[in-house]
Amino acid sequence: MQQIKTSFDFEKPIADLVQQIEKVKQVAEKTKVDMSATLDELDGKLEETTNNLYKNLTGWNKVQMSRHPDRPQTLDYINMICDDFIEMHGDRTVKDDKAIIGGFATINGQTVMVIGHQKGKNTKERQFRNFGMANPEGYRKALRLMRLAEKFNKPVVSFIDTMGAYPGLEAEERGQGEAIARNLLEMSVLRVPIICIVVGEGASGGALGIGIGDRVYMLEHTWYSVISPESCSSILWRSWDFKEKAAECLKLTSDDMFGNKLIDGIIPEPLGGAHQDPELMGRTLKDYIIKDLATLGKLKTDKLIEQRIDKFCAMGVVNE
Repeated sequence: MQQIKTSFDFEKPIADLVQQIEKVKQVAEKTKVDMSATLDELDGKLEETTNNLYKNLTGWNKVQMSRHPDRPQTLDYINMICDDFIEMHGDRTVKDDKAIIGGFATINGQTVMVIGHQKGKNTKERQFRNFGMANPEGYRKALRLMRLAEKFNKPVVSFIDTMGAYPGLEAEERGQGEAIARNLLEMSVLRVPIICIVVGEGASGGALGIGIGDRVYMLEHTWYSVISPESCSSILWRSWDFKEKAAECLKLTSDDMFGNKLIDGIIPEPLGGAHQDPELMGRTLKDYIIKDLATLGKLKTDKLIEQRIDKFCAMGVVNE
């Protein structure tokens, strides 16, 4: 089996077994003794441990997985999935928000508008991208691009990966809440198909601002919630120490969201997470997108909008 690169404390059993295997290989090479039976046994145990571990991740484990520094981000998926990409800039009012990128792209010969959060891969890039936390102009840029896609009758594909909309004073002064609310309204009646995919973190209105679609998916090891576990813990318990408990209470995993009928499906990740095999993850995403574009493209516009609105109106439970 492919060797899993470990990064988190909960992956320690895998790391220990990998270390044992390496030691046995070194002994076998040094002593010229046949250790194949021992290696086979350890390999079997490693495979069993790995499968069991990743099938039984807690909510907090999945939050950790979604934040892995090597996890593919929007630009990575664009490079893997799209044949070409023309990035477009600015909201025509304030400036170009680097936390959200977007532009026309071609997927399997079909032109689409791709929009998504971009966090950055290193400190300098994260500062440039504002850690994927968009300002109002970012959501207004996204809306401008979606309207452009509507004008030319092209579908929209959005990749969601943000810790939330930027909470700074200047963002509120420029109408952060109104910008997100406007996007919710406009996306609900946009006259072209919309596919939304949570590829990392999906926090609060920052995620919802580009998250209203005909198909809403989550990758297997991602989370989607009104608030992050740390922020929830600090509000309820006045400390970040209860973030693991908060993650369980929030029911933020892909399994929880699908079980509550808040998303349309879960896209499986390679064993150990998307960062273990980004190319495989990219191919899987592309297959889902191509399939849904073909399905949604057959629907009449009015029916498309009606189904989209009905889906979101049906969410939640009201006790009278």
